[in-house]
Amino acid sequence: MPSIAAIPEPMAVDDSASKKAKRKQLKAEAAAAAEAAAAASGKKDKKEKKDKKRKTKEPASSDEEGRSSTSSESDRAPAAKKAKKEKKDKKAKAEPAEEPANDDGELTASGEEEEEPADPNALANFRISEKLKDKLKSKGINALFPIQATTFALVLDGNDLVGRARTGQGKTLAFVLPILESLVNGPHKATRRTDYGRPPSVLVLLPTRELANQVHADFEFYGGTFGLSTCCAYGGSPYRPQENALRQGVDIVVGTPGRVKDLIEKQKLNLRCLKFRVLDEADEMLNMGFKDDVELILGKVEDVTKVQTLLFSATLPEWVKKLSMSFLKADRKTVDLVGNEKMKASASVKHLALPCNKAARSQIIPDIIKCYSHGGRTIIFTETKESASELSSLIPGSRALHGDIAQAQREVVIAGFRSGKFLVLVATNVAARGLDINDVQLIIQCEPPRDVEAYIHRSGRTGRAGNTGIAVMLFEPRYKFGVTRIERESGVKFEHISAPQPTDVAQSAGNEAAEAIASVSDSVIPVFRQQAEELLSNSSMSAVDLLAKALAKAVGYTDIKKRSLLSSMENHTTLHLQTGRPLYTPSFVISTLKRFMPEDRLSSLHGITLTTDGTSAVFDVPSAEVQDYIQGAENAAGVTIDEVKQLPALQEREQSRGNSGGSRFGGRGGGGRRFGGGGGGRFGGGGRGRGGGGGRFNRR
Repeated sequence: MPSIAAIPEPMAVDDSASKKAKRKQLKAEAAAAAEAAAAASGKKDKKEKKDKKRKTKEPASSDEEGRSSTSSESDRAPAAKKAKKEKKDKKAKAEPAEEPANDDGELTASGEEEEEPADPNALANFRISEKLKDKLKSKGINALFPIQATTFALVLDGNDLVGRARTGQGKTLAFVLPILESLVNGPHKATRRTDYGRPPSVLVLLPTRELANQVHADFEFYGGTFGLSTCCAYGGSPYRPQENALRQGVDIVVGTPGRVKDLIEKQKLNLRCLKFRVLDEADEMLNMGFKDDVELILGKVEDVTKVQTLLFSATLPEWVKKLSMSFLKADRKTVDLVGNEKMKASASVKHLALPCNKAARSQIIPDIIKCYSHGGRTIIFTETKESASELSSLIPGSRALHGDIAQAQREVVIAGFRSGKFLVLVATNVAARGLDINDVQLIIQCEPPRDVEAYIHRSGRTGRAGNTGIAVMLFEPRYKFGVTRIERESGVKFEHISAPQPTDVAQSAGNEAAEAIASVSDSVIPVFRQQAEELLSNSSMSAVDLLAKALAKAVGYTDIKKRSLLSSMENHTTLHLQTGRPLYTPSFVISTLKRFMPEDRLSSLHGITLTTDGTSAVFDVPSAEVQDYIQGAENAAGVTIDEVKQLPALQEREQSRGNSGGSRFGGRGGGGRRFGGGGGGRFGGGGRGRGGGGGRFNRR
């Protein structure tokens, strides 16, 4: 294997006059050769490598080359080492404009200087004090997130700022860290932190009590290092402790707009010494009706030139834009890590859509948790307080969180969920913003929310801080258009799944039970041996079958129920009908079924849905009637019916548009077109005419 000294000298000379790209390529090739030479030739080759490095740095004349070749190894090694040190010192002190001149000096055949590229967002690259770095590292934070890294210097240098990033990407620390550094070591250095009654230097407004508590905790944890005091002010809690804290003097006030406005109007909160004002989750403040309160609070600052204003948001609706123009300086900076990208939800979240009727939710959701939470925390979102309480009562070990729960109890619930005392939280939108809880593995939304931003923020409760997560959205099959709308407006691409089948859940439970057997002490074997021997002797089953039944009983399974893939209804099975000809509407399906099934039996049929190619359809029937349909189809020419194992691609149903009747099984109805019209009948119909309410199974 050749050593590095075997590289022809003209190559080095030629490189000294080549372009930068070619020099870098030679550098990489020479480094690889050096590593190979070191492994094969030991110390001698290392010395030759250093000599080669010295020669490549300064192209030698023929006389110099002769002298170099006769020099002793002991003379060359110190020279190369010294040259290397001088080059590194020069590189460290060089200005950016001098970098091209340094390129020649950087060329070397040695790979010793090549190091893994450092993380540009590492804490060492920012003006963060050592005490604060230690606090961050104690939380496992060794580098800043993009929104934090991009805005840190801008905030520390005194700029007003509008910051936008996807949900869950660390917007809170993006203002906490530079504000603390500014108060301690920067232009807003606080010198009166012990003065009684001092007005606050920082005011942070947030839309919810939960988010206010969280941000307050961050300021308290990191700011406590420097002796900074904080106060959290939000509605639903007593005024007196907050007023007492303000009377004694605080450095930072974190609160919700309603309570902060009250404290200002009661002259308990004075903003005359304010250095920073922050609006976090500004878009949600608008959604929650805080528009007037926010504008009133911001208007209380008389000299805006002395106040630095920071506005952070996941989205930028029109009101937020107007707010930035009205209350931020004209030379404000904008950091937008989302831009015009359509995909605004967290890229670390897997989005799943599952058809499920409301009646089946309480049965299907526990199985979703078993299959997708992987032992982590789960948040379930409902649209109403009543449904949150009801669903929580049906899911063992869960707790509800909504506006009717007293504030003290809400804090207990959040603390219990955060600490892992229980792993399932059923909440209304009150918890959708700002809750930053580790290891939320799964989000379940019981139905498509009314607006796309709500979906983005709810699903953003998982997949936070670089972790991955799963968001499952349930929807009624007839309202699949809600799923399509969210996909279209947000760029989220849903993976459509079916409900976990009882067999899948049972197998998962069986695996856990089998693993648990290993923890059973051998001392119990004699106690149960007699019963085990009697079972074996009295049963015609094998020992394996008997053990399987014992495991099933241990995990609570005495029977496996069928579950529809189409609607998730228990004791129902999804069937697939094919006729080899187009099926234009559900009415065609009914007409086909009537050829071999009694009409009164069709009353138990549910959810006729056509496939995307229009040549077949799926529907639900009671599991006890499956064989009747399959056998009946065998006696009908040109018709096949099979049990569905995996749903085919299905057509999307449309909302009804008309206003008149329609026959029992669909058909034209009043005033519609050929296959639409009038509301369709009990089993479908409902085409695209101006008919009425659509059919029971397919409202078009």
